This record gives sequence, structure tokens and C-alpha cells, in this order.
Amino acid sequence: MSNNSQIRTVRTRFAPSPTGYLHLGGARTALYSWAFARHHQGQFILRIEDTDVERSTPEAVQAIMDGMHWLNLDYDEGPFFQMQRMDRYKSMISKLLEQGDAYLCYCSTEELNQMREQQREKGLRIRYDGTWRPEPGKTLPAVPAGVNPVVRFKNPQTGAVQWDDLVKGPISINNEELDDLIIARADGTPTYNFCVVVDDWEMEITHVIRGDDHINNTPRQINILRALGGAQPVYGHIPMILGPDGEKLSKRHGAVSVIQYHEMGFLPEAMINYLARLGWSHGDDEIFSRAQLVEWFDSTSLSKSAAQFDPEKLAWVNAHYMKQAPRVLLASETQQRLAAIGLDTEQGPDLNAVLDVVVERASTLVQLRDEAALFYKEPALNVDELKTMADDAVLAGLTDFLAGLDSVEWTVEGLSGLVKSTIKTHNLKMPKLAMPLRLMLTGITQTPSIDKVMVLMGQSTVKARIANGLRELQS
Repeated sequence: MSNNSQIRTVRTRFAPSPTGYLHLGGARTALYSWAFARHHQGQFILRIEDTDVERSTPEAVQAIMDGMHWLNLDYDEGPFFQMQRMDRYKSMISKLLEQGDAYLCYCSTEELNQMREQQREKGLRIRYDGTWRPEPGKTLPAVPAGVNPVVRFKNPQTGAVQWDDLVKGPISINNEELDDLIIARADGTPTYNFCVVVDDWEMEITHVIRGDDHINNTPRQINILRALGGAQPVYGHIPMILGPDGEKLSKRHGAVSVIQYHEMGFLPEAMINYLARLGWSHGDDEIFSRAQLVEWFDSTSLSKSAAQFDPEKLAWVNAHYMKQAPRVLLASETQQRLAAIGLDTEQGPDLNAVLDVVVERASTLVQLRDEAALFYKEPALNVDELKTMADDAVLAGLTDFLAGLDSVEWTVEGLSGLVKSTIKTHNLKMPKLAMPLRLMLTGITQTPSIDKVMVLMGQSTVKARIANGLRELQS
């Protein structure tokens, strides 16, 4: 880090392109930029890079904003939109043209294609050959009529661009490796690489944390920044996120909008915790709060190697946060999700009591909803399955158990005692009685402890469902 950046207030930015949803990779970049700024008591800026007019959509902008809001990544300034800053970019391009650091290029698409083909045939690097680049003593071609030129940056041809990357360490790129980048299209609109430079400079960004797919852009941007006379930020390029199979993360791995993770039943704090560990660590700590992340987060523990997305690990982290979550939050989320599938929690046991029993069995809010749903819907009894479980001894046990419900104390202890005495009287193993009971009461065979299930369902419901099951068995 240069002395210059040390004395300036830390300012980071997240600058997504609104051509799609906010995916895991983008969310992690936003998180790291946010956490770095918060760690250094700096500012975090949100900038929407919407110069790709054909692909940018208001829906994508809203998806980005929704994702940031869900993750609670608050920003201090913005959102700024590049399309609202076009006059400023054009002014800076004019400045470069005036000082001789940019020039007009009239090459047609056909000429550029021919240039590339000739380079390919000769085994040369594919690059612009400098036809319209002005040099002392050089005669430029005649300006063709009716051709709107692009503007190219006059990249230095000697020396190297060097920076000390926050993640990857010292990087050096020879200028001869770089050709003259187009910074304004033929219609006059500035290009991405130019807009980014102007924005980072004028927004006084001190640290740029972004994916390492931008490394090739960085030396070009540094050279443009130097030509404009701007202060160079500190760059940090984080490796990509891979799928469980080691391939680039795609939709089949779960590369979906972060908002879909909300729909899938993940808590934002769990997602923050999990994303933070995908390329950063603090010792062996796996679980940490947002406050701890801010306290610990700096560039020294950012990984140089790609991280692998692990859905099972994410579910494990989420299960931890669900168990620690305020009960009022879990109740609200579960009630809403039950209502969405047509179930009314007023028509059944107290939801908080249900959550006490089922929360240990779920790793997502969707699983929690499904576990809780058992207590608010009439089960569909699989009679054929029930009949495979009920031999004469089981049938006798179930009959006696139903009769015993009239006099038992309606507590976990009382019902547990009745279960035990019934299996002892009829010489049954616990599953032989509990499995058909579960099926009759809930429609499934995997549930929480059967005595806890019965306490929550209430005596009249339990008796009615067991009686119905016995009628089906005896019919």
C-alpha cells in the first residue's frame, strides 16, 4: 500500500453491470468491498455500470438492489449510474485528445478483420497495428469520407505497468503487451474501461476489490488514469468461485440470484458468513458474526486460489444460524411460508411450540416449513403402507394404545410412559408401534419424537387419526 493511500480515507466500491441478477460471485465481491471499508472506518460506494445499453435492464438493477438489501450491505453513497455521467466521460476523452494521449482511428470493421487474419497467419499476437496512431514524422492515411472514427487511447509502448495486488502480490505487465484500447465507440459512447477509470478517480476510490477476470483490464486502466493525472487506487483481484466439481460456477451448481437463496430458505447472516469464507479466513473460525467479520477483515488473509462452492457446507452454516435466530424471526418466516402453501397456523398448535420441536431437524427455512406443516394439515393416509406394518400384534398394541389415551396425562412424560407400557405388554420393538403411529398421525414415517408430536397435536386430533387408521386396517 502506498503512503498516499494510507493517508486517505478508505473508499471502496461495488460496480455491477445490470445485465442479470446479483449472483454469488458478485455478492462476494460486494461483501469483501463492504467489509474492507467498514474495517477501516471508510466508505462503501455502489455504482451501476449500465453503459451496455442493449443488455442493461431496470429489472436487473432492481435485482441487484434487492440482493444488496437482503444481505444488508449498506452503502454510503450511490447508487451512481454511468449513463447519467456521459457528459463527464466525453469531456475527459476530449482532454486526452487535446493532450495527445488519444487519437481518432478510422479503420473499418473489414480492415480490422483483415488485420487480425494476417496476424493469425503469421503467428503474431492479435492486436491493433497502430495504423492511425500519430507518431513524429509519420504520415497518416487520408481520412476516409463518411466514416465515424473511434477514439483510441495512445498506450505507452515502452516500460511496464506495475502494481502490488492486495491478493496476488506484485504484478508487472510490459506495455508492449498492450495495444491501443478503444475508449469511445464510433457513435461517441465511451467504453467500459474508460468509464471505470474516470469513476474510480472522481469518486476517490482508494481500493478496488474485484474478480481476477479483470486483471487484464487493470494495466490498461492504470495507464489511462496516469494520462488523466489521477491517483492510482490499490487493486485486489480475488479468484473466481468454482462449483463442487472444480468447474466454473454455473447455474447447475447453484449460481443463481442471491434472492433465490432467500426463497430456498437461507438466512442472510448465514449467506454472509458462508460467502466470507469463500476466499478469506480468520484462522480456523468457521462461524462468526457480521461484527466479527468487520473487525477481522483485511487483505492479509485473502486467498490466492479459487474457492469451491459447497452446498452442504452452506446448509450446515444455515442450520447453525437458524438454531441461533430469534424465535420471533423464525416464527414470522415460517408463518409466511406456511400461508403461501395455504396453511393457517391459527388452525393448530402454537407455532412457537412446534418450532421448539422441529428446528433441530431443519437446515433451511423451507425444510422448517415442511416440518411444521405436519401440524397444520390433514395427512393423506397411505393405507397400503400402513397395512404392511400392522400384523396382529401391532394391531392389538395400537388398539390398546388408543384406549389408554383416555386416561393418560397429556404430557411428553405421560405419553412416553403409555408407549413404553404398550410395547412391553405386547412384546413389541419401539419402531413396530411408533412407525404406524407416525403414519396415521402425520402421513409420513420420519417425524420428531412421537410423544412430542402427540402433545402438540392435542388429544382429540390424535385419537381421531388413530381411530381412523384402525378402521382402515380392520376394513
